[in-house]
Amino acid sequence: MDDGSCYHSPTLGELAFRDVVDEILAMMAASPDDQYEVVVGTDSQTYGDEVEYVSAIVVHRVGRGGRYFWRRLSDDRPISLRERIYREAWLSYETAEELIGALKDRGVSGFQLEIHVDVGRNGRTRDLVEEVVGMILGVGFRVRTKPEAYAASAVADRYT
Repeated sequence: MDDGSCYHSPTLGELAFRDVVDEILAMMAASPDDQYEVVVGTDSQTYGDEVEYVSAIVVHRVGRGGRYFWRRLSDDRPISLRERIYREAWLSYETAEELIGALKDRGVSGFQLEIHVDVGRNGRTRDLVEEVVGMILGVGFRVRTKPEAYAASAVADRYT
């Protein structure tokens, strides 16, 4: 499996995770009185015997736009849609935990991070909504599903 250690920014190109954290902190420091939403979401696409997962970190400066960073991981094709959706959700959780830890290490806390999952009440994933939402809520994060899950269904989806 590709380790996905390299993030990408549409404006800055390739970045290490620590550089992503630096960029997030610089963005917040430039406008400290603004409100920020930090969101993580993952989408995937199968290609033959492989699946590519793209996880996105979105920093939304409420009312003033935002920035995002994404990384790609490759893995063997999962057995089922359920397995793939759970993997997406878990990658988002792991990314969120890593980000929170890195920000806390740099003295930033007191913000709410949200996870966007690529499931919705319509379509093939409708039977998985309650399970996946319950899993994310169970590990302590707020969660959104389609159509509000833009970090997964719009940002990450763009790079799958």
